[in-house]
This record gives sequence, C-alpha cells and structure tokens, in this order.
Amino acid sequence: MDGKVVVITGASRGIGAAAAQVFAAAGAKVALLARSSAEIDALAAEIGPQAMALTVDVGDWEAMAAAIASVEAAFGPVDVLINNAGVIAPISGLAESTPSAWMEAITINLGGVYNGMRAVLPAMIARGAGTILTISSGAAHSPLQGWSHYCASKAGAAMLTRSAHLEAGDSGLRIMGLSPGTVATQMQKDIKASGVGPVAKLNWEDHVPADWPARTLLWMCSAQADSYLGQEISLRDPVIREKVGLQ
Repeated sequence: MDGKVVVITGASRGIGAAAAQVFAAAGAKVALLARSSAEIDALAAEIGPQAMALTVDVGDWEAMAAAIASVEAAFGPVDVLINNAGVIAPISGLAESTPSAWMEAITINLGGVYNGMRAVLPAMIARGAGTILTISSGAAHSPLQGWSHYCASKAGAAMLTRSAHLEAGDSGLRIMGLSPGTVATQMQKDIKASGVGPVAKLNWEDHVPADWPARTLLWMCSAQADSYLGQEISLRDPVIREKVGLQ
C-alpha cells in the first residue's frame, strides 16, 4: 500500500479508526472522513503527515464530492474507498419509529455509500484502476427486530455494491463488500443498551476486535482477494479468517 491513497468514511471510531491505523501502517496515505471533527483530527495527528482529516456528512452529496476533491488535491487520485460510515440509532419498532430519524439512517447508510461511489467512480474508471470496499452486515440479509432502518439500508448498500461491480468491474475496478459480524465497537454498546433483539443479548466477549475487519479490508486490497470480486466476504467464514491470518 506504499503511497496509495485511501479514503475511509466513518473514521472517527470503531472499524473506521482501526482501518486508518492499519492502512497507514501499511504505507498508505489515509483520508479520514467523519462528522466528528475532534476524533478524526486527533487520529490524523497521531498517524502523522500521511493522514488528513475532513469533517463531512457522507449523506450530503456536495459535501462528499468536495471532500474527495480535497483529498485528490492533497494526496493525488483515490486508489481505495472504504464505505464504512453507518448508524444504527434509533433502534425501535417500525410502528413506533420516528420518520425523520428512520430516513436519516437510510441517507447515511445507503445514500452515503452512493455518494462515495459516485464521487470516485468516474476517475477510477478513466484510470482503469481502483478499489471500493463497503462494510455490509448480516442485517442486509436477515430482518431483525427494531432494526428495519438498518436492515433496509444495509440491504440496499449490498445491492449497490453488486451493481457497481456489474457496471465497473470490466473497467478494472475491484469492488466488494465485507460483512464483519459483530464487532466490539460503540455501536454494539448502543445495541446492548437498547435491549432489543438477539444481538443485544450477546456478551461483549462474543464480539471480534475492530482490527479484525480492518486487517481484512487491507487483505481485500491484495490480489489474494481477487476471486471474491463483486461478492460479499463474511468474517464469520473460518476460511476467510485463515487467509487473513486472524486467530
């Protein structure tokens, strides 16, 4: 990854922050995008000059396009986009859900993936190279109580990933999804606090550390993952864990 330019959304904590550290350690220039400026500013300062922080709402197309333009001006063309930004709050039954909050989750979890892809795809297609990785979820494929907004948005993002591969795979782009399973992040603390559904009943020890999906994302940027192009990789798969070197 020496000199490669990697954009990570939702980089303020959890998988995004872990990915920033893993990719920077591998030699990449990392652009950290999130709504929480204090967290990404601190992380960028910790990583050093090969990192930059941009406060942006991924659900805002113009803001996302401007952020990508800023990355390209500072670091050069984007080689890797990691669509990680996502929210699960507020967890509630569909009949009791708040329409504005429900739609905000769709805008971030699905609209944010679209905005990221739309911002980098034209230049990647023109160059005939680029990798786009989107964080998916088991919730994209199975309904869960209180998670209608999350399930629907993640299902949409999974199909968007497949659509992007269909359209741009023949141009030399590498596009895949990663379903990380349950990860020891703030999101899992929020799920636990809600008390809703089977995931809320899991013990903290049941969740994998955030560096596992981060290291898997790095592996997905290598030729070793080429057989999975256009697909969704599951970190629950022991074969994948073995290939990545996770224990």
